[in-house]
Amino acid sequence: MATKKAAKTAKTAMDCVKIARDAKRPHVWDFINGICDDFEELHGDRLVNDDAGMVAGFGTVTGGGAEYKVLVLGHHKGASVEENMASNFGMVNPDGYRKAMRLAKLAERFRNPIVTFVDTPGAYPGREAEERGQAEAIAKSLEFFAGLRTPVVVVVTGEGGSGGALAIAVGDKVLMMENAVYSVISPEGCAGILWRDGAKAPEAAEALKITAPDLLRLGAIDEIVKEPAGGAHKNGRAAVAAVKKSVLAALKELVKLPPDELVERRYAKIRAYGNFYK
Repeated sequence: MATKKAAKTAKTAMDCVKIARDAKRPHVWDFINGICDDFEELHGDRLVNDDAGMVAGFGTVTGGGAEYKVLVLGHHKGASVEENMASNFGMVNPDGYRKAMRLAKLAERFRNPIVTFVDTPGAYPGREAEERGQAEAIAKSLEFFAGLRTPVVVVVTGEGGSGGALAIAVGDKVLMMENAVYSVISPEGCAGILWRDGAKAPEAAEALKITAPDLLRLGAIDEIVKEPAGGAHKNGRAAVAAVKKSVLAALKELVKLPPDELVERRYAKIRAYGNFYK
C-alpha cells in the first residue's frame, strides 16, 4: 500500500512545469533583495534602449565571514499584471542581452564575480527583436560568457526556456532550484511539433528530461537547491535563503581560481555537455 501511495503522489515533470510557472514563486527582485546587502541597478545597452526584462546591477553578498561584490543579472517576469506587461513576461529583447554583456565586461575588468538568475519562457520572438538581431545577440552572449575571465554562478529559479535562458546561463557553477525546469522548448511547443496535439504536453515534458534531477544526472547542472515543503511559492523567504547559501558556497570555491584556469574549466565543462557515455 505504501508503494502505491508513493506512486500516486510522485511529482511528474509536468507538475514541475506548473510549479515553475507559479506566479507566487520568488522573482528576480526577491532574490536580489534577499541575497544582496545593497544593490545598484544599471540600465541600457548604449545602442538602442533599456530592456526591462533583464535586470542588471552591482550588489554585495555577505555570509560565512566573506563579502563579495558581484554583478547580478536576471530575467524579470514581474509579480503583477502591470510588471508582467512592462517586462514582457521575462522574454528579453536583444537590447537586454547586450546590456548584460556590457556590464559583464565591466565586472570582468574589476574582477567581480557574476551571479545570474534564469527565469524566462524564452527570448522574445517578435518582429522588432528579430530586426534588431535577436539570434546574433544570443549567439554572441554564449560566446562572450564562455570566455569571461571572472567567476559566473548561474541559478535557474523557474523556467529556463531555450536560447533566452542560455544567453545568461553559461557559467562555472549551474545551480537549479528543485522545482525549476530547463529545456530547449516548452512541453506544449514540443507536443505541438511532434504530435500536433498540445494535450500531449505531459508526455513531452517527461521525454524532454527538463527537471532538476534529470539534468543533474545528465551533467547539465551542478547542484539542486532544495525548496521548502510544497515549493518556493509556499515560503519564498526560505527558498531565497537556500539559494543564497548555495551561491555563497559556489563563490567561495570559484574566487580562488586564477582566470586562465577558470576559463579552461568552463570550456571543458561546456564541451562535455551531451557526452552521456563517460
